[in-house]
Amino acid sequence: MEVAEIFESINGEGVRAGELAVFVRFKGCNLRCSYCDTMWANEESCQYEERSPKEIYEYILSTGIRNVTLTGGEPLLQKDMGRLLELLGENDFLRVEIETNGAVDLAPFCRDKRPVFCMDYKLPSSGSEESMLSGNLRLLDKYDTVKFVSGSLKDLERAKEIIDEYRLLDRCHVYFSPVFGKIEPSEIVDFMKAHKMNEARLQIQIHKFIWDPDRKGV
Repeated sequence: MEVAEIFESINGEGVRAGELAVFVRFKGCNLRCSYCDTMWANEESCQYEERSPKEIYEYILSTGIRNVTLTGGEPLLQKDMGRLLELLGENDFLRVEIETNGAVDLAPFCRDKRPVFCMDYKLPSSGSEESMLSGNLRLLDKYDTVKFVSGSLKDLERAKEIIDEYRLLDRCHVYFSPVFGKIEPSEIVDFMKAHKMNEARLQIQIHKFIWDPDRKGV
């Protein structure tokens, strides 16, 4: 498996924001979103270390940290991801979350002891909405999250259409995140208030306030 970096930090976003986590970032992605903040991991020239699922699993265990975040790039493109998830799923101590871009079919990974998914739905300003697999939205449950990274009012309006169509607020966690420099968080709050979006949440990437926003390994 092509590991671009592996490190210990805190979750900067999501349901377990602020909690310790082990991050495994894999090389490569099938999208090129306009606002991507880890584009370096998607480049062909990205340096990586080849690690087997067992080696990754053993490293995770050595940290003593319970939360595991598999990210990228797009982690579900890794050919041995099924084996890694099998190993991680056998350990009841671990809580595994996959950050996925919404353009890879989740069905093959929805088996017994499946991981928690934090899935993006790419909105118009990303330039990648046409790659979204709407069937993924029907596979999510109360432990999963849909993240709408929003850079404009048009993005927010499109997000609401998707939320309503798939009844996401009744089925899973729903988060809005601002594209830095494109929209103020207060604008998202105003939109949520105007549409009475109970259960939806605004999130800010707290790791970018603790460390330099471009710093790796955090």
